[in-house]
Amino acid sequence: MSVKNLFKLDGKVALVTGGSRGLGLQMAEALGEMGCKLVITARKADELAEAEAHLKALGVTDVMPVQNDLQKFDQIPGLVSAVLERHGQIDILINNAGANWAAPAEDFPDEAWHKVMNLNITAPFFLSREVGKRSMLPRQQGKIINIASTGGLKGTAKGVTTIAYNTSKAAAINFTRTLAAEWGPRNINVNAICPGYFQSKMTAGLLDRIQDGVIARSPLCRIGGEEDLKGSVVFLASEASRHITGQTLIVDGGSSIV
Repeated sequence: MSVKNLFKLDGKVALVTGGSRGLGLQMAEALGEMGCKLVITARKADELAEAEAHLKALGVTDVMPVQNDLQKFDQIPGLVSAVLERHGQIDILINNAGANWAAPAEDFPDEAWHKVMNLNITAPFFLSREVGKRSMLPRQQGKIINIASTGGLKGTAKGVTTIAYNTSKAAAINFTRTLAAEWGPRNINVNAICPGYFQSKMTAGLLDRIQDGVIARSPLCRIGGEEDLKGSVVFLASEASRHITGQTLIVDGGSSIV
């Protein structure tokens, strides 16, 4: 197989959670450009409609928006059913949807803790289990990519109070390793991407305060831009990464090495 063919994704069905905006939409753009049939999910119908129009304007012809709240776990089987009814299979699952909440640990609300954990780690497991059981395992093939964070590799910086987020992303990294170990013999690759700081709705308020310091500490002297996750997600979704599983790819401009 040629190197170009290793990266081909034509006709693959990719399900991207949180695909209506931010990093999820950027990754959907990349997979669509490479020829995937896209399914994007999010809670808000208006944002999904905007994302669908945006993707089609870029030339992605096969886009299926599905309104879904992953915190309502009983809706997950229906989401998978909708995709399978249209496409018959799911080749690539991007567990991207996530939440954050900032509060001092001693005052962290129970509701906030459960919200972050439910969306960042419990829902990805339930969705992966459903997709695996109903599509990937019977076909003995599939790619699962969990979007973790460099926040899952360490504690918080001074003045940052996101204990639930950091804890959930650390869990996502070991969830990736454990599922990869179990499903590897059945030809399913499970990997994680750990973005550093990227401009997004989730990071906007925090970056207003700390962006200059983040850039100053980064070996590449920048934060993540709109194109900076695209190559990584295409690589891990394609046959170019077929001998890689259970790994965490850090995309942070080098910030985590210093």
